[in-house]
Amino acid sequence: MASEGAGDGLGRGWELDREMGAESTVSGAEIGHFDALARQWWDEDGDFKALHRINPVRIQYIRDQIQAHFGIEVGAPKPLKGLSILDIGCGGGLIAEPLARLGAEVIGIDASADAIGIARSHGAKLGIQYQNTAPEDLGGQRFDCVLSMEVIEHVEDTELFMEATAALIRPGGLFVGATLNRTLKSLALGKIAAEYVLGWVPPGTHDWRKFVRPSEFASLLRRAGLQVSDFTGISFRALEGDWTLSRDLGINYMLAAAKPGGE
Repeated sequence: MASEGAGDGLGRGWELDREMGAESTVSGAEIGHFDALARQWWDEDGDFKALHRINPVRIQYIRDQIQAHFGIEVGAPKPLKGLSILDIGCGGGLIAEPLARLGAEVIGIDASADAIGIARSHGAKLGIQYQNTAPEDLGGQRFDCVLSMEVIEHVEDTELFMEATAALIRPGGLFVGATLNRTLKSLALGKIAAEYVLGWVPPGTHDWRKFVRPSEFASLLRRAGLQVSDFTGISFRALEGDWTLSRDLGINYMLAAAKPGGE
């Protein structure tokens, strides 16, 4: 059941506000699934516990890629100060909040009104702007960096999604993304084990057929006018009980791509 209050109504209103027949990247079934889980976004032992465990590695990668791309001094107290970042599919704000604390000006968007409600409430003092919308509806806005972390495997149209996303990056800007690879290894561990054996994520969270291979993601990025600069895997270390960056792209991976132009 979706959370009570304004969230459910906002979700319906957002859909009704779209132009009749307009193309959309949003999957109603996917949004319904995440609406039902919205209240658990900040429960570290709830249905999003896997994201909480993996989040330090994701933030490290995003920060490092941004610093390298924009030539920012390593060790600066607010390394992202002055940079505008758009977090697409921000959920409850798990990535947006740490980036705001690192000095970035962050806008988080999500098609789930319930998730946006949670994000606004939890991060009220950080100055993050949250909007219940999709990337194709943001118009002519441009950002230094656009993020899409574990989102592309949930959208209705991956090509339209990447076109809309790339259009939001300023010339000379950066895209950072993350998803799951479509391999037998990810089917066994990223889908079956994670959802039905280990209980890391709720059953039905992922459709393995929608996982995106690195070659497919790179092709989408190139067609959208972006130049891939990095692929990095994320691996679980069973003995340590944590996640680390790795060269193994077989299950979870992240990537960075630049938009040509700028100074």
